[in-house]
Amino acid sequence: MERLASVDAAWLRMEEPTNLMMITAVLWFDEPPDWERLKAVLRERLVERFPRFRQRLVEPGGLLAAPYWEEDPAFELEAHLGHAVVPPPGDRDALEALVSQWMSTPLERSRPLWQFHLVDGFGQGGALLVRIHHTLADGMALARVLLSLMDESAEEHFTPEPPLQEGPSTPGWMKWVRGARAVASGTRAAWKRGAELISEPIQVGDLVRGGARGAAALSRLALMPSDPPTVFRGPLGTVKRAAWSDPIPLEEVKALGRAMESTINDVLLAALTGALRRYQEERGGPVEDLRAFIPVNLRPLDAPIPRELGNRFGLVFLDLPVKEVEPRRRLRELKQRMDALKRSPEAALTFGMLGMVGLAPAAVERAAVEVLAAKGTLIMTNVPGPRHPVFLAGTKLAGLMFWVPQSGKVGLGVSIFSYAGQVTMGVSVDAGLVPDPHRLVIDFKDELRALAATAGSAPA
Repeated sequence: MERLASVDAAWLRMEEPTNLMMITAVLWFDEPPDWERLKAVLRERLVERFPRFRQRLVEPGGLLAAPYWEEDPAFELEAHLGHAVVPPPGDRDALEALVSQWMSTPLERSRPLWQFHLVDGFGQGGALLVRIHHTLADGMALARVLLSLMDESAEEHFTPEPPLQEGPSTPGWMKWVRGARAVASGTRAAWKRGAELISEPIQVGDLVRGGARGAAALSRLALMPSDPPTVFRGPLGTVKRAAWSDPIPLEEVKALGRAMESTINDVLLAALTGALRRYQEERGGPVEDLRAFIPVNLRPLDAPIPRELGNRFGLVFLDLPVKEVEPRRRLRELKQRMDALKRSPEAALTFGMLGMVGLAPAAVERAAVEVLAAKGTLIMTNVPGPRHPVFLAGTKLAGLMFWVPQSGKVGLGVSIFSYAGQVTMGVSVDAGLVPDPHRLVIDFKDELRALAATAGSAPA
């Protein structure tokens, strides 16, 4: 039995029927994966490495009782693996509809909080749908977990070291070190295959600041007004929709960043900001500046993932200059705002706040989440992947997309993932607020073209 960490408890209690606290990913292939080999990889690299994938969460009654993890006595790997079928014609629209359906379906709370579906009927190779509750880990940690399932070639197959025999007198710290070392053998190597760090505008070292900056950041959070009403805000329903773009060559985004004296992250955020402007215009609503919640990883990337996983990230609040019409000026203003956030301890403060609300009574946490969620309109996550193609159970991974959950009354999530020299942008939306998520994807690519035209280097 292990008590649930306060930050993880905060994410558990944020779940509502209108916003499930679940990270969803879809991986697709050019040829069908071998089902039996895939099961062996999941057992070996997921279930046996990370205890959370064979533990269930117990939520005892009582005002002061805290949730805790325990081994599921009835755990069976097959109970978390399933098959799904994409109906004809088996194109991406059909796969998006299937992902949307499962994104709107809660996980079974009486079992370990995860599920994989092998999807047949999509293209020539099928897909793999992954759903994992946010309580287990944050998006960056789970991205590293998924990468640890991969190999660098079709023939390679990782064989774990035999477990060390531990007697009853083995100190707890030694068990932890051995466990961390075992996990490092796979996940650290997978991460160092060449993750393209386009996602983390703020690193751990940037968070060590003086008390004056901490006080200023806390004051900014306290005085920050709520976001204005737009077509992206309103009552939420239980139906979610997912959509994603065709791959975008990463080298073109890099070249655009060099031409505009900006980072890749700045360029992608500027394109998103322009897309939000276009969408508001297309829907006939007022064009308003919006605020985005951006997760910031607080773990060193060169350290192994702890066997216990968990959430270790904060949030920064980025004001997007949506009202700015001219793409170059919009990028310049966005870069200035992002550079200012890099010098702020805001992410560390929000991480501490989440830990505190996780210890508070549920009613207090709900009120705090509502106040926090009112300050922004969307969550924007950018996660790096390997620079070169990788293989899952001997099958080459053609592409991957993921979505993190929104909390409170936030109904729009934007995710960007880079893999093998390509960038893919995806959205998850509340179907009642944004009935046409593909429009946002199209607007995003149109804004990248507009930026490139402004820089005099329009991509093909």
